[in-house]
Amino acid sequence: MTEAGASGGPGWPAAIHAALKAHEVRQVAYVPDGGHTELLRLVHEDPAMTPVLLTSEQEGVGVLAGAWLGGQRGVLVMQSSGVGNCVNLLSLVRLCQLPFLALVTMRGEWGEFNPWQAPMGSATAEAFALMGIPVQRVDTPEAVAPTVNAACAMAFAGGSPTAVLLGQRLIGAKEFLK
Repeated sequence: MTEAGASGGPGWPAAIHAALKAHEVRQVAYVPDGGHTELLRLVHEDPAMTPVLLTSEQEGVGVLAGAWLGGQRGVLVMQSSGVGNCVNLLSLVRLCQLPFLALVTMRGEWGEFNPWQAPMGSATAEAFALMGIPVQRVDTPEAVAPTVNAACAMAFAGGSPTAVLLGQRLIGAKEFLK
């Protein structure tokens, strides 16, 4: 797949990485996703961060709980289609009052070619809300740094679990290769 129409350019993943570093995030749990490619490259190159490859997104909730219990901060990086996999485990976040930060690239929105992405894409914010996780949304490159910094402060200093949705206008619509 290729990215098309991304309004964000190369700067917004670096802004996310800088915000995570500023808030001393050490573990980055992720399921590979094209929208997070540049961010994940930066994480893998950063000796202060440990990338944790997951087989399914719900494992990331456990990784973040373990990171916190071990004295480190973590973030879960995934695509909107993976949020549905996490719903049951998100109860752990609320019941145990764990800090939780998720960075979610959206699918099923602007320019989407794959109709299978639309149902979870349209329900992502509501799924988080049902589990008591406030959502911030970013659709422009200039909003990335302040939004991710605010979300880090909410999750790690304020004790309010938070998800940041990175809209498809920001990350770019995927194209099917012919």
